[in-house]
Amino acid sequence: MSYCLNPACPNPQNADRTQYCLSCGAKLLLRERYRAIKPLGRGGFGRTFLAVDEDKPSKPRCAIKQFFPLSQGTSSAEKAAELFNREAQRLDELGKHPQIPELLAHFQQERYQYLVQEFIEGENLQQELVRQGPFSESQILRLLNDLLPVLQFVHDRKVIHRDIKPPNIIRRRSSPNLNSYNFSTFTGELVLVDFGAAKVVEGSFQTGTVIGSPEFVAPEQIRGQAVFASDLYSLGVTCIYLLTQISPFDLFDINQDAWVWRDFLKAKIDPKLGRILDKSIESNLNRRYKSVAEVMRDLQPYQPVSIPAASPTPAASIPPAGAGAGARAGKGMSPPRVQNAMPPTVAGTIVPVPAQQRVVPARAPTWKCVRTLVGHSQAVTSVAFSPDGATLVSGSEDKTIEMWKVEAGKRWYTLTGHSDWVTCAAFSPDGKILASGGRDKMIHIWDMNKGKWWFGLTGHADRVHAVAFSPDGQVLASGSRDKTVHLWNLNKGRRMSALTGHAGGVEAVAFSPGGEFLASGSRDKTVQLWDWQAGKSICTLTEHGDWVRAIEFSFSPPSQGGAGGGSILATGSRDGTAKLWRVDGRGQGTLLRSMRDNSGDVLCLAVSPDGRILATGSRDGTIYLWDAATGSLLEVLAGHQGEVLSVAFSADGASLVSGAGDRTVKIWRKIGS
Repeated sequence: MSYCLNPACPNPQNADRTQYCLSCGAKLLLRERYRAIKPLGRGGFGRTFLAVDEDKPSKPRCAIKQFFPLSQGTSSAEKAAELFNREAQRLDELGKHPQIPELLAHFQQERYQYLVQEFIEGENLQQELVRQGPFSESQILRLLNDLLPVLQFVHDRKVIHRDIKPPNIIRRRSSPNLNSYNFSTFTGELVLVDFGAAKVVEGSFQTGTVIGSPEFVAPEQIRGQAVFASDLYSLGVTCIYLLTQISPFDLFDINQDAWVWRDFLKAKIDPKLGRILDKSIESNLNRRYKSVAEVMRDLQPYQPVSIPAASPTPAASIPPAGAGAGARAGKGMSPPRVQNAMPPTVAGTIVPVPAQQRVVPARAPTWKCVRTLVGHSQAVTSVAFSPDGATLVSGSEDKTIEMWKVEAGKRWYTLTGHSDWVTCAAFSPDGKILASGGRDKMIHIWDMNKGKWWFGLTGHADRVHAVAFSPDGQVLASGSRDKTVHLWNLNKGRRMSALTGHAGGVEAVAFSPGGEFLASGSRDKTVQLWDWQAGKSICTLTEHGDWVRAIEFSFSPPSQGGAGGGSILATGSRDGTAKLWRVDGRGQGTLLRSMRDNSGDVLCLAVSPDGRILATGSRDGTIYLWDAATGSLLEVLAGHQGEVLSVAFSADGASLVSGAGDRTVKIWRKIGS
């Protein structure tokens, strides 16, 4: 549907792709790209609409805010326009935070002013309260830990939100089944919205219009004198409302001149949390928290707020391994992925490493998670940095590919076209092309200059598990469960040849740094080294005891005798080991060392650009960093709540990205960098 934005239109609903309203003749596209679909709400200043951006191939959803025209004279209208532009600039700055909607555009068309913002898919806390009932203590703690840093970000930019309440806090949708949502599983998914009432503080004390919802507004804000502590008051009232599901008006006893919210609790809460909430909702400013930092300091006994890694699962609890990206974590991993589990095609179970054989990190973590990207509704199966490191791509079982701006930590746009799981994705060496493969047996080629689909490659008889570009970007290799490797001429968009020889599905492919050789890993437990131009196998590596899931080439660093142009091949297997091989100029591989993690299953791997660090992703939700020269374990990165299905280093080696079964993408960087 296309919705007319003319407030006086008698019949604003129009058919899709209509250019002009059939009732009033108004133009339906804003700026020739934004099309309103339906109204979302109306307030004193204007209206909000759900819309689509028709200028992008994926037609992503967005929100349009239309402000009512002024009836005052020219001078007032010019002043209003100036203020509108100033507020838009402030919203643009705030929108750089991943938990605040991004400002996409602001402009004036006809007599109206418009803001176009990122649309947050999800459920607000008011809706969640109605659906699930009063919140628990742990849920309130998670809310505070999630939102207080966002509020600090807002206040640091001299902005007071002035309308914090449950309807303006949205939980970004991360699962199609909200009833199975586990509140304690994720962080960073709460988004603070509706800055229409926000005020920029230009002096030490702010006097202005009375704005906000009466139930949640601080006493000084009612008098038009909002301060930063006013937002803390509203957040505190929001918390006691969520704990009791009782109107804040009824939680304050006028006769006693005191809050009586504890009388309405369904279950007792920790006295420490109770005191924090009491201090947040003090009517007297002198007794209330003055800043976010004060609240967070009192919350310290509840730290750390980051979610610990899942404990290793007993052998009896781990189910048979699944196929490819469908292999899922066993009991103890959250959230459960049973609905996507695939039946085993190879007999056997994953046996974790006995405690006495577990490897211990040589050092404390020197890498930390700097961003958690949320947006996929199913497991993230593939991640990759663009060559310049500015863009990140993630493929998912939800059939989509998300493009992310790395520094902003924001979703850029979505690529759609696969009819089933996206299992793999890779950038060309120049970053101009993206190739993706899926369970739909298709390989899609995307033009990154235009951000849209270019053409598709068909020929595999089963799902495509891996894609890799040759170093010159002219040839694409793909591996499939049909046991073959296909080579594609990208200039002509057609298949060049097929390499056969594996007795099981091909899980991974990689070109050598010089492009002379191609390696493929298979469910037949072997790695084949190919003279791909001649179409023949040169060498077969047979030391793995189970499926070879991941492979990657790198140049040899000097410490590994790299002088002379040799290359190193890293391989990861369901046998729980990662192995490093030297590949000589004839394509012959020699085993250098083997490393075994504590999970019993290496799902993915990546080698740093300098060849010194090997990263492996595991079923237990952790990432292991290994010293490639010695094979010793350097450190373990914990944070994912599902199996780590893909890892990749940036071209400068300063960042590592991971995608996991918990539907998140994490960006890791060295501490201090």
